[in-house]
Amino acid sequence: MEAPVTTWTDRTADRPVSLTAPSGIDRAAHHRMDEAWLAAAWSHPTTRVFVVSGGQVLIDETPEGHTELVMTPSFEAPLTEEHRYFLGTDDDGVSYFALQKDTLPGRMDQSARPAGLREAGLLLSPRDAGLMVHAVALENWQRLHRFCSRCGERTVIAAAGHIRRCQACGAEHYPRTDPAVIMAVRDSEDRILLGRQVHWPEGRFSTLAGFVEPGESIEQSVRREVFEEAGVTVGDVEYVASQPWPFPSSLMLGFMADATSSEINVDGEEIHEARWFSREDLRAAFESGEVLPPYGISIAARLIELWYGKPLPKPGTVG
Repeated sequence: MEAPVTTWTDRTADRPVSLTAPSGIDRAAHHRMDEAWLAAAWSHPTTRVFVVSGGQVLIDETPEGHTELVMTPSFEAPLTEEHRYFLGTDDDGVSYFALQKDTLPGRMDQSARPAGLREAGLLLSPRDAGLMVHAVALENWQRLHRFCSRCGERTVIAAAGHIRRCQACGAEHYPRTDPAVIMAVRDSEDRILLGRQVHWPEGRFSTLAGFVEPGESIEQSVRREVFEEAGVTVGDVEYVASQPWPFPSSLMLGFMADATSSEINVDGEEIHEARWFSREDLRAAFESGEVLPPYGISIAARLIELWYGKPLPKPGTVG
């Protein structure tokens, strides 16, 4: 009998996983089909708009040293009717829209610069990061799903960017989210299992991860992925937290997992190398630069940190 899944959510409250802090934005999905309401919201002087292109937005530094999305009133926004996505409203009643364009508007005379989510997600406020995640996910989906999967005809955008409708067969298509599991695996000696993917630079290690397969529970997926990638069997599984990961369309489901074996046998196709690390081993490897930590925006860094017991040391520093 498989052990039940428990949660570590309370253990992440002090430092939320990146991209998951409350944004203060109500997505207000009930307005997406109300064309009159959307038109009024678009024309309102308080409405704010930003452009997303190829997963990037414009960001800028404020005089106070904060980083924020470059947003404009709707009457200053680039022209587009079809690729206008309603993202929600805040507590003050301000409406937010994203515009999908082939290129970002030029801001060469100012300090604004283009940035993707991996960079901007660590710099922006929870509000701006939440808006960007929503917009990037919609843009990715819109670019990849322009034709009906049922009949092959071109689809049109509806519901303020949240539906694509086929006018030929009547099918409606919704933004997809692919569930993926990511897990910090511990052995009986309380060491952590980290692996290096074949396309990663030398020294870059992180937690194991993989997609949930059809007809599979997330607990089964954790156990299957760890065994397939590293040859290690897993028993107890504890849910920690989730993270939207629109690269292009995943939802990362984070776990702590207890190994019931310790011998490593990597698959060689996805994982090139895997190792068990004690806390002392990992600290020394980080300090020497032998091991590079996962990207800070990823839930992987937070899972390792939960096991480590404190913020991870940076390369070349004493942790």
